[in-house]
Amino acid sequence: MSEPNCFSWNTVIRALTESDENDETNEPLEALLLFTEMLTDGTVLPNRFTFPSVFKACARTGKLLEGEQVHGLAVKFGFEKDEFVASNLVRMYVMCGAMEKAQFLLNKMMVEFENDGKLVNDKRRIEGNIVLWNVMIDGYIRIGDLTAARELFDKMSQRSVISWNVMISGYAQNGYFMEAIEMFRLMQMGKVRPNYVTLVSVLSAISRIGALELGKWVHLYAERNDIVIDDVLGSALIDMYAKCGSIEKAVQVFNRISKPNTITWSAIIGGLAIHGRAKDALDYFSRMEREGVTPSGVVYIGILTACSHAGLVEEGRLFFNHIVNEVDFEPRLEHYGCMVDLLGRAGLLKEAEEFILNMPIKPDDVTWKALLGACKMHGNIEMGDRVAQILMNMAPRDSGAYVALSNIYAASRDWESVARVRLKMIEMNVRKDPGCSWIELDGIVHQFLVEDDSHPRAKEIHSMLLEI
Repeated sequence: MSEPNCFSWNTVIRALTESDENDETNEPLEALLLFTEMLTDGTVLPNRFTFPSVFKACARTGKLLEGEQVHGLAVKFGFEKDEFVASNLVRMYVMCGAMEKAQFLLNKMMVEFENDGKLVNDKRRIEGNIVLWNVMIDGYIRIGDLTAARELFDKMSQRSVISWNVMISGYAQNGYFMEAIEMFRLMQMGKVRPNYVTLVSVLSAISRIGALELGKWVHLYAERNDIVIDDVLGSALIDMYAKCGSIEKAVQVFNRISKPNTITWSAIIGGLAIHGRAKDALDYFSRMEREGVTPSGVVYIGILTACSHAGLVEEGRLFFNHIVNEVDFEPRLEHYGCMVDLLGRAGLLKEAEEFILNMPIKPDDVTWKALLGACKMHGNIEMGDRVAQILMNMAPRDSGAYVALSNIYAASRDWESVARVRLKMIEMNVRKDPGCSWIELDGIVHQFLVEDDSHPRAKEIHSMLLEI
């Protein structure tokens, strides 16, 4: 084009910015270069539709300095107060990790959006404010500051379903499963209808605490509200049912999915594996290959876990060798860990130790803990002591190695060594993480910690235990 207009520039910049995130090309960077060319040309000035794409390009490439310069241009051209521009500007700072600047902008915008002490009752502006708050909450969750995220969430005068989804998924992804479920409960009390994303997010928390009845409710809610149970939601349901002990229900969900993908296959194979149904897991793997679906690394983790739990050592070796020699990805630490667990459970401790020492990648603490667990299982004190020392050097304040070694000594009635390990824990100020369990009763999840009497019916529970 000899004289491209603003629409033409914006279209190309947006297309480059929104290129596939899995694509290794530098198209977002090219979007920034094209924007520079637009400014240099000077024939056409950027408008309110130009800046959001440019800010997104800065966010995707992590170009904070360039983003700040574009921010200055947005102010110069008078677009800083535009809701769409503002939300992408805040998102840019969030994605670049500049949370203080993002928070300053949000506070400034909230003051400017006030009119004589009252928020402007303009629908578009109110919706824009909600988007801004959601972006900030997501930013704090990204850096792991759940407290700041919750404080912002609680301050919101109006929330969208996305606001709730961000908090639920944030809690679940950071291991705050009870908080995620409580947020889901509050969402329903606030008469906000959960959507597809809500269900996928809360199911991950439900599966971790074993709240089967709540999981069934989520499943029923999806069916009654015509929420499509596709490969993603289906996989979440399969994982939930499997981890909550209802493997047959997981199989039923899988069989109802018309076109299962790799994620769905990995969910059902992994579920069967943790239930000790190795033969069924292997059958599903064969069926997966017959249907032309390429197994992922996660699928092979499920298969190796199935072999480990069933004691199928030779089958496990064959699958691992297949990963090393034939598939188009390198084995990950998880695959090596599964092999150590497989060999260890079978009592092949020496082979498992040699396997770790000959790994082409550095073993992590999980790999060594698998071997230590096998030493405990088979009562190998000498190797257990050696492996525990390695773990203590890797993570001196992790209680796992100390407790496992103490238990190995206790099993052999070596109380002197038990005392020595416990004393070392005291000297190193190593604290054992308290045991935690959950039970679900009448749809309510109850949490119990070791030596914790905070439950409102703790006295009744202890009385019943004494009676039993």
